[in-house]
Amino acid sequence: MPAAYDSYDYPIFWRGREYEHKSEFLAINKFLSKISEISKVLEIGAGFGRLLPAYRYRAKKVVLSDPSVKLISKAQRSYSKFKNVVFVQSKLENLPNKKGLGKFDLILMVRVLHHISDIDNAFELIHSLLNDRGYLILEFPNKNNIKASIRNILKGDITYPINIFPVDIRSKKHVKNNTLPFINYHPDQVLEKLMDHGFEIIELRSVSNIRSTLLKKLFPISILLDVEKRLQIPLAKFMFGPSFFVLARKRG
Repeated sequence: MPAAYDSYDYPIFWRGREYEHKSEFLAINKFLSKISEISKVLEIGAGFGRLLPAYRYRAKKVVLSDPSVKLISKAQRSYSKFKNVVFVQSKLENLPNKKGLGKFDLILMVRVLHHISDIDNAFELIHSLLNDRGYLILEFPNKNNIKASIRNILKGDITYPINIFPVDIRSKKHVKNNTLPFINYHPDQVLEKLMDHGFEIIELRSVSNIRSTLLKKLFPISILLDVEKRLQIPLAKFMFGPSFFVLARKRG
């Protein structure tokens, strides 16, 4: 059965989004600096391998997985020269049954959680795929980001910032057509679920904090990234940015 992203040109989505792309690299590199040793890495929903250069050098073996044949094939064409990289076409729920995968020291799941409605099941599966004391780098769209909070308060929803329930931002038409969910999660809910499923939280980062078409026209990317680097940790306390990154560790 074709995956949703088989019919979508995901690489084109990233054209003109160098700031967002490099902001995510910043967060991942800072997280990696807190992990002393990594042997095996799994990236869930790796797509065409966009993030692989951020972490491949740290591991002896990397598994890139994605449900899309189109995207994982593109990743294979780009990175098959690396002998330590394996490509697996699979949904998250099928990964524990894949022979020979074993367990991992680090799992990354970036720009995937918003397509998952049952995050309890997702975190349970991820927990089962990690070695004891293994790490998880998780990203999700922040429902409580500053722009969304102000917009909804101005509409009269003054309880929006403290409402931890997720919101599916698909149009009614897309919901009716049963397209992939696109869910914005409140960080408090995600962090609570992670802890419920056996993880401890190591560090939080607010990412793409100054994402703005106007700012990207006015300032070089290097200046925006320098500001971004300084904001990621302090603004995480305020759930400021549109993208939220978590470094968590499986409890032994």
